[in-house]
Amino acid sequence: MLRKSWLKVLVWVLCAVPALWLAWRIGVIFGLIPPGPNPVLIANPLEYITHFTGDWTIRFLVFTLAVTPLRKLLRLPDLIRFRRMFGLFAFFYGCCHFLTWLWLDKLFDIHEMLKDVGKRPFITAGFAALVAMLPLAVTSTAGWIRRLGGRRWRALHRLVYFSAIAGVVHYYWLVKADIRLPVFYGSLVAVLLLYRLVDWMLAENSRRVAALKPRAAQLGRVRP
Repeated sequence: MLRKSWLKVLVWVLCAVPALWLAWRIGVIFGLIPPGPNPVLIANPLEYITHFTGDWTIRFLVFTLAVTPLRKLLRLPDLIRFRRMFGLFAFFYGCCHFLTWLWLDKLFDIHEMLKDVGKRPFITAGFAALVAMLPLAVTSTAGWIRRLGGRRWRALHRLVYFSAIAGVVHYYWLVKADIRLPVFYGSLVAVLLLYRLVDWMLAENSRRVAALKPRAAQLGRVRP
């Protein structure tokens, strides 16, 4: 089932739904699209767009991190087909989040941007998360896997761990009172990273045991 081409197309469409919804809301806000019979008023459109794109960025980072544990625990190796898609959508929504601040909030004013960065460290954390995602998006193709080699490619793509942590820190520092959502996302990221740590430790232990078996057998043969 997971190998079906139409399923991948369906997942892609579902990933794009938030962007389409946001485009529709922006059209309504600026009067480009009729609001409909029961319009939902938005008091602060800039804040709405910023939070919407930021929330979906961190959600897709969580989706990306969740693929490996789920494919192992559920024994569904074909889930790996969707990991790159989730990662690219995380980068897409992250770029939308950054452009909202750069364009709609600061109007490309470099002086104001630098001033804002100096006063608000959460911007630095968010920008670091986006920058870390850039090489992951660039090298997400099969061609780059061949160029870098599997081991180096996997090492590079561990930057997603940093992006997720920096994204949670960005969110936590951003909110002033209600920290429930950043704590929730932070807990998910922590669980997913802890799973990887435990899985790595178990794999290392298995390798050591496997390496000791031939040596023990050899010692057993040479004993009188």
